[in-house]
Amino acid sequence: MRLLDVRHDSVSIGASIKNAYIDFSEMSVSVVALVTDVIRDGRRVIGYGFSSHGRYAVNGLLAGRFIPRLLNAEERDLVHEVNGTETFNPVRALEVLMKNEKPGGHGERATAVGVLDMALWDAASKVVGKPLADHLSDVFDLEPPEERIAVYAAGGYYSADKSTRQLRDELKAYLDAGFESVKIKVGGAPIVEDLKRIEAAIDVVGSGGNVAVDANGRFDLASALEFAKEIEPYDLKWFEEPGDPHDFVLQAALGSSYKGAFATGENLFASAEARNLVRHAGLNPQKDFLQFDPVLSYGIVEYVRTLEMLDTYGWSPRRCIPHGGHQLSLHLAAAMRLGGNEAYPGVFLPFGGFGDAAKLQGGYVDRPKEPGIGLESNARLFEVLAGLVEQDQFQ
Repeated sequence: MRLLDVRHDSVSIGASIKNAYIDFSEMSVSVVALVTDVIRDGRRVIGYGFSSHGRYAVNGLLAGRFIPRLLNAEERDLVHEVNGTETFNPVRALEVLMKNEKPGGHGERATAVGVLDMALWDAASKVVGKPLADHLSDVFDLEPPEERIAVYAAGGYYSADKSTRQLRDELKAYLDAGFESVKIKVGGAPIVEDLKRIEAAIDVVGSGGNVAVDANGRFDLASALEFAKEIEPYDLKWFEEPGDPHDFVLQAALGSSYKGAFATGENLFASAEARNLVRHAGLNPQKDFLQFDPVLSYGIVEYVRTLEMLDTYGWSPRRCIPHGGHQLSLHLAAAMRLGGNEAYPGVFLPFGGFGDAAKLQGGYVDRPKEPGIGLESNARLFEVLAGLVEQDQFQ
């Protein structure tokens, strides 16, 4: 059982939208295809992966360091047996990818490794003929995956020509699609304007408890405290990333005054960074949420280590809702019994969507049942991924 090739490319998802900190006009993602020598149902098994939005494509790191390590690895370092079937071993592959890498510096390299980890899990679960969630349950000796996963619609971005009426229409479309909770951006406009946007969202959705707000790290302590005071009466679902992701002093100071829930973690990229967050940021494991993105933080193997670490600090997996809005996290949420998953029904397409036939109702979506991650079930996304390699090249 071997990897024959690893193809990669950079794809633009440029969009005329902004959060409080950046615009997405030049945003890109990395896509990869792991070509194997395994044939299933008459077709070659190819594992696909892509990076989450919000961090740029990392093709230089993929080509220069991590793909060569994977292709040069011995078969014994990439393969193991699961329930009597030989398949690829992403747990061991992570050791191969991280050989001679110093601790710390968890930035862009975490994305490069995470993209390859995603493709490895896709290939591994396709080889055994199971959806990723079921394969994860086998590998990590878990209870059977949950069948339905809570999801919320992330949107409400700023754009030059977007009125409050258009925001209302956007959120109404999410409710019509089957969502019950939404998230909108804040911190990129004067407080008075942001409060109007929040009130409009609450009016559409029906309660503050189904509206989350995300400042994308925009505030310093003074402005964060001011904003928190203004929004506290709304009793929101959560107040996300009010300040710099590594400013645990700011987060702890806010926690001592703001009574609502916080959410953070999408810009922390390793279990060690997650540990510092829960040690020092004053977060409450009974009410706050953690949003680590597995693809941006070395992949599923590292995410499982993070969950194990969190357990020692009193955090339930139910307090974890991954950032990214992709099917990998959907499988992870089902297998690890997380608190839900983000969804991007209106932006970052085709990377922000689930399968074309995904059933969404009452704020829950059915988990994918195709072998692997199920990326092939999203026609627009698979068109991009399949463009990396033609099946007949390796006949």
